[in-house]
Amino acid sequence: MTHDPVAVHPLVSPWGRFGLYSFFIDAPEPAIVDTGIASSPAEGMAPALEAIGRRVEDVRWILLTHGHIDHVGGAHALWELTGRRAQVVIHEADAPMLRSRRAHVEEYLAGRGRYLADADGEAKVTAAANAVISGEMEPSLLVKGGETLSLGGDVTVSVYAIPGHTPGSVAYVVDGQRSVFTGDAVQVHGAANGFPGYTDPAAYRASLEHLRDEVRPRHLYLGHPYRRADGTPYGVELDATQAQEAITQSLDIEARVATAARACLAEGLRRTDSPYSPFAPAAEEIGYTGDPTLEPSPFFTSMHGYRLRNQNS
Repeated sequence: MTHDPVAVHPLVSPWGRFGLYSFFIDAPEPAIVDTGIASSPAEGMAPALEAIGRRVEDVRWILLTHGHIDHVGGAHALWELTGRRAQVVIHEADAPMLRSRRAHVEEYLAGRGRYLADADGEAKVTAAANAVISGEMEPSLLVKGGETLSLGGDVTVSVYAIPGHTPGSVAYVVDGQRSVFTGDAVQVHGAANGFPGYTDPAAYRASLEHLRDEVRPRHLYLGHPYRRADGTPYGVELDATQAQEAITQSLDIEARVATAARACLAEGLRRTDSPYSPFAPAAEEIGYTGDPTLEPSPFFTSMHGYRLRNQNS
């Protein structure tokens, strides 16, 4: 049986160097994928929906691709705008980030915060979590991957686990039209920081291969305008050809980063005055010259991922 494709509308909210992108799935039970920060639902989503003749009050599903602050920050506020009627969905591994502001601070301290040598780092992340997360909340539905969600009528969404960027990253796929929402799981060469960020490089690579070989997006929706090797950004709505290119480039850059990281780890990590310390040889090998201290500090997040993987192998 064929049916008319379900329309998808990007909803943009401003925030610092990044535009925050959420997506409206215009199903019988409407869904919003990702929620930006605390101000996004009222300042970005509600007016954008009104402009296309839709109402934020009618949203029935809030689908979170992962637990990072700029994706879950607006979840409680959006849920409130729906009269607390929308179901809030997140992978069980990233659910602590929805339940607790402190979880974002703990993630910082356990990972990139080890390398940033910022005495005020914990305080800054705490302040950011307090400012941009609209509220701590218990999700309505925890997923693991493999679930099918009914958005009313004959519209269904399949959930795929695609860990790597975070442990609980997922893709939501509108069945029958292969519209795929991946959040930040396809990093290409990174967004504004110019470096791909992932906590588990092996899982990230496996997830990209799964997207390429099994999911095969016909329409790919990204959480940010990720950049090609030459620095030019993709939009956040990619067709099938662009999607394959973005996934292939993501795999290529991960392979380059992995080679540099492993060589650096094999030599032994040494603290230096370099801003990339103790991974300065890896930055040099890759030719990365961006500022590694700019949040969300993907250089150190990814390097720490290789270090953990090396220790556990």
